Amino acid sequence: MIRLGVDVGGTFTDLILLNEESDQSWIHKVPSTPSDPSEAVINGVTEICEMAGIKPFEIDQFFHGTTVATNIVLEHNGAEVGLITTEGFRDILHIARHKRPFNFSLYQDLPWQKYPLVRRRNRLVVPERISAAGEILTPLDEEATRQQVRKLKEANVSAIAVCFLYSFKNPQHENRVKEIIQEEFPEAYLSISNEILPQYREYERFSTVALNAFIGPKTSRYINRLEDVLKKMGIKTSINLMQSNGGIATAQVAAEKPISLLLSGPVAGLIGGIKAAKNANFDNIITLDIGGTSADIGVAPNGEMRMRHLLDTRIGQYNAMVPMVDIDTIGAGGGSIAYVDEGGIFRVGPQSAGADPGPACYNRGGTVPTSTDANVLLGRIHPESRLAGSMQIKPELSEKAFDEHIASKLNMTALEAAAGALKIMTHNMVNAIEMNSVRKGYDPRDFTLVAAGGAGPLFACDIAMELNIPNVVVPPYPGITAAAGLLSTDIAYEKVHTLWGSLTNPDISSIRDVIEKLEQDSLKTLKEDGLSDEQIVLQRVCDCRYAGQGYELRVDAPKGEINEAWVKEVIERFHQVHEREYASQFPDQEVVAINVRVIGIGLVQSDKEQSFVDQGKPNFSVSSYPSYPVYFWVQDKLQKQDTRFINREDIPVGTNILGPAVIQQKDSTTLLPPDCTASFDEYGNIVIDMTEALSVKNSKDLIASITK
Repeated sequence: MIRLGVDVGGTFTDLILLNEESDQSWIHKVPSTPSDPSEAVINGVTEICEMAGIKPFEIDQFFHGTTVATNIVLEHNGAEVGLITTEGFRDILHIARHKRPFNFSLYQDLPWQKYPLVRRRNRLVVPERISAAGEILTPLDEEATRQQVRKLKEANVSAIAVCFLYSFKNPQHENRVKEIIQEEFPEAYLSISNEILPQYREYERFSTVALNAFIGPKTSRYINRLEDVLKKMGIKTSINLMQSNGGIATAQVAAEKPISLLLSGPVAGLIGGIKAAKNANFDNIITLDIGGTSADIGVAPNGEMRMRHLLDTRIGQYNAMVPMVDIDTIGAGGGSIAYVDEGGIFRVGPQSAGADPGPACYNRGGTVPTSTDANVLLGRIHPESRLAGSMQIKPELSEKAFDEHIASKLNMTALEAAAGALKIMTHNMVNAIEMNSVRKGYDPRDFTLVAAGGAGPLFACDIAMELNIPNVVVPPYPGITAAAGLLSTDIAYEKVHTLWGSLTNPDISSIRDVIEKLEQDSLKTLKEDGLSDEQIVLQRVCDCRYAGQGYELRVDAPKGEINEAWVKEVIERFHQVHEREYASQFPDQEVVAINVRVIGIGLVQSDKEQSFVDQGKPNFSVSSYPSYPVYFWVQDKLQKQDTRFINREDIPVGTNILGPAVIQQKDSTTLLPPDCTASFDEYGNIVIDMTEALSVKNSKDLIASITK
């Protein structure tokens, strides 16, 4: 079987092709094309097939991670959307939760008001009303509905969101409005709340459904266009797209519910990093995926992805109450621009030079200094290296950029400016990791750092040193970790129903009926994707809270018959989750199940372990490689040390290398500081032992504190 993973990033599009029969793999990177992301995908697929000596029609599985949906939200360039809602509730999207992000600012912008998902003139109401119990209080006025649909058609909207009060209890009115729209305005993209999010919480549901409509037309066109072009190339298999929940979806499902793709790219990097760390026998994992534009940070205790609380699932300050893996993203990447702001403060990012023109050293028209230019000036990327395997770099352009834009303004040398830029970036990433670990009850010292992305291995050891992390794992191809993660993922769909029932005094038959219906719906969806019973796994989840609380926690519910023992087990698990999250539990309090969920998983991945290991040179010797001066931070001082530059593909399994060293490969560069030891395992990972370097650092810190 031949499998292809394609991950589209802000700077590069990464590809990995795996032939399971011959146990061979090929990797490739091409510059991304933001104006039309499919162009880079097509270029990359064509070139990697040529590298592997195969024809596109021989590809059996195609997995894709994309930032198309995310970029539409962040750039505010989605569709013109119309909203049809219950009379009297036109302005829910404007009012939101009455929150002010900056309490005392008189001039703050509220994104949902400054950049509304639906303009007020396109938010229309119809007479109808359903009670909280699902009873029809006011029948739907169908003639008024037709008139409102015609108004939206005249307004040239391209998508319509339909969201009524309590439609998650009774979707009858919404379903009828859907039929009317299909009769009057069949070309409109539809986002119906009981299909997108049949769950309580009024504003969050409205926002999620409107956001789905906002990104829907462009995202679905992208998916359909990409499928058409790939078919013309001869690729027979359909596209599978990574979702925010850590599973993949077929192209058809993703086009109908594109809001599930908002974290499509970052999640794949976390999955790839977890797999690499587990192969290296590490369980507690922090992944740091640094690309050209941003850095994605994920924490996986015991190798398990954490899900965000559904009230924290936002993108660009818009609420999107869909399942999302807990990942933080900051504007720190290989293309992050260093600059002096109006107040004279030295900053790096979040602006990025991207792929075009890119860093100054690319010699493609870029004139501003970036973190890549800083690494070039400090000797960490050698002039003879070729970035992404093909780009010749010019260090003199990096020096000129730092001199003009930083050094001359702050009265320092270009070298000091470059070192300062990397120090700032390291500090920003350390803060972000602490926010995602320490603030959530996890100690980074108990974790292993996985360095992914093209720039991750350049920063990993410095970050581990700051956080006292004892081990760093660099995957076989760090620059395409997200693309490799796509090849380790199964189909996953999540169905939800608002129950709002007591578990302390349960109505077991109601709970059983709801879960059985969700399981039947999940089975139907997965079988429509062509999966057999043997490939399907169903998981149950309950969103629970103590009576009187305002927010709930996700609790994994057991399999088996739903009876009193099952309910007691859910309650016990909820107490444990509450203890872990808040360091307290209240066994005597009533427990309420707000929502029940069923996650339908379709097993499509092979059990065959991916092999990336090169044999290495038979007579490998570190001393045979050239040595160049590289600058390192030693006891908080910048020191120049002669450093070996070694090609990763030459290093045999089982080799140990003591730093300082720079390990080069096509898709990334790994920096090994002094006193760190790198070992090369059978899966192709570099495992860096930081123990000696940390002991030196901590002993110096202790002496300094005693002296003080």
